[in-house]
Amino acid sequence: MTKQCGYVAVIGRPNVGKSTLINKILGQKLNITSRKPQTTRHNVLGIKTEDDYQAIYVDTPGMHLSQKKAINRMMNRSAESVVHDVDVIVFVVERLRWTEEDTLVLEKISNAKCPVVLAINKIDQIEDKSKLLPFLEEISAKRHFDEIIPLSAKTGHSVENLEMLINQRLPESGHFFDEDQLTDKSERFLAAEIVREKVMRQLGHELPYATTVEIEQFKAEGKIVHIDALIMVERDSQKSIVIGKQGSRLKMIGSEARHDIEDLLQCKVMLQLWVKVKRGWSDDDRALKSLGYLDE
Repeated sequence: MTKQCGYVAVIGRPNVGKSTLINKILGQKLNITSRKPQTTRHNVLGIKTEDDYQAIYVDTPGMHLSQKKAINRMMNRSAESVVHDVDVIVFVVERLRWTEEDTLVLEKISNAKCPVVLAINKIDQIEDKSKLLPFLEEISAKRHFDEIIPLSAKTGHSVENLEMLINQRLPESGHFFDEDQLTDKSERFLAAEIVREKVMRQLGHELPYATTVEIEQFKAEGKIVHIDALIMVERDSQKSIVIGKQGSRLKMIGSEARHDIEDLLQCKVMLQLWVKVKRGWSDDDRALKSLGYLDE
């Protein structure tokens, strides 16, 4: 049988469940998630190889209307950049909700030459299922979609059906990655993302998007990996929020992150965290570049 391989962009506005969907497809947590919009900041590749199919999923930052800061503009450019370079687009929207930002995403994919599959996520949260059909009709009138599939990334409902639809549309090609490779990102990058996820989950309502994480040391010694991570914030008041009373919050972040990093690396991890104030980093192109945001 001929092999099939291609790139699949998973796009949508913030907080519709793109990262959760890719994690469910991969059967492993690769992309960080939180209830806060704009959790994903980079295009992250997740690779799923099954039999003769290799789908390379690109998890993109949520496209949003706010262009206030350099990081917002960067995230929108990052998401838009993949639209014309992929073989399939999965446009994710949220159950019974259509917003201005969904319209923005629709505009960005209007000239896409590849098949576009519309995934309506979070259908497990719809109490009155009779409302789904009118919503499907309303959206399908907005443009031609190659397929429309209601699903739940959280429970896995219909996710296999989505995978089947994607695989059918992958071009004939040899595989680009080894069959056991899960991502193109380094362990160092993934460790930084895990720490950032824990910061966002711990500080959901208290801290805006003024945090980023830089790995200063990543060194294996025997069966232990030593990681030094720097959590950067923009103001002194944010630094004290991250550290918490007598360091309690920073300890919690470190403990949760270490647990997930050990799961990822399958070995013991010694994780040290520091918090540093770097004023205005999220609105400074040079700072973003030095932190690895503008090299994609």
